[in-house]
Amino acid sequence: MIGNDIVDLATAKKESNWKRKGFLEKIFTVKEQNLISQSKIPDVMVWNLWSRKEAAYKIFNRETGIRGFFPLLLECSFEDEKTGKVVIQNKSYLTNTTFENNAVYTIAVTHKEHFKKIKNINPNTTILKKNGIPFIIDPVSMVETPISITHHGLLWKGITLLL
Repeated sequence: MIGNDIVDLATAKKESNWKRKGFLEKIFTVKEQNLISQSKIPDVMVWNLWSRKEAAYKIFNRETGIRGFFPLLLECSFEDEKTGKVVIQNKSYLTNTTFENNAVYTIAVTHKEHFKKIKNINPNTTILKKNGIPFIIDPVSMVETPISITHHGLLWKGITLLL
């Protein structure tokens, strides 16, 4: 399974005031708040953590059918600047985050080898949804293929997992 999330940092700076009273406590665990306060660039760390949580949530939602807003139940940890994991209810999702073109972009997977099987989707691809979950239909085999899409500001990314 896969999930992805993108944050347009310019849009986030204009539209989101993460420094307002209570914001960090509502979204991030104490451990994550410490990562933000110790970061050289706290703005980027906030959206780094948020992006990881959102990408992992997409997988969690598909696996469990549970929908809702519960960011404190998802906790991020890091292996290094790019890789880490997000844990929720004893489920663990691996994350890979990149920083480019004034954006934070995270892909989450259930198995490490899936990172090598990610395929980008053309934005012009016809995307269908079933119970709010996006998929595409392969024109040759007519098989439904799960996808993950994300957009923020002017940015859009879609991915699927090659089997």
